[in-house]
Amino acid sequence: MTKYLISFPSDAMQLNEEELVRAGVESRAVIAQAKAAGVYVFGGGINEDVGPVLVSADGSTTSDVYPGSHLDGGFTVLELPTRPDAEEWARKIAVACRCSQELREFMYDPAS
Repeated sequence: MTKYLISFPSDAMQLNEEELVRAGVESRAVIAQAKAAGVYVFGGGINEDVGPVLVSADGSTTSDVYPGSHLDGGFTVLELPTRPDAEEWARKIAVACRCSQELREFMYDPAS
């Protein structure tokens, strides 16, 4: 089976407080469905209150990031048999979160 990343940037969720609460309840219900189906790997939101660091090949760290790099928002990793299955789960998450989702496929790694 293939692992898929389903994600959205923070700016995509333009919801009022009531919608945000409903989106939270509904998105957690979709995640519960994914867990019950045995396809859930991992998910969460990026803590935007903690800045990223760049760890260099020599082990040093700086507050820089790669040019053009920008990661925020939420993501879910699911392991699914087909791309159409991944698109269906992304659709469920998009409906629950009330925002479009990006779908990306991880390359196969026999060690993972």
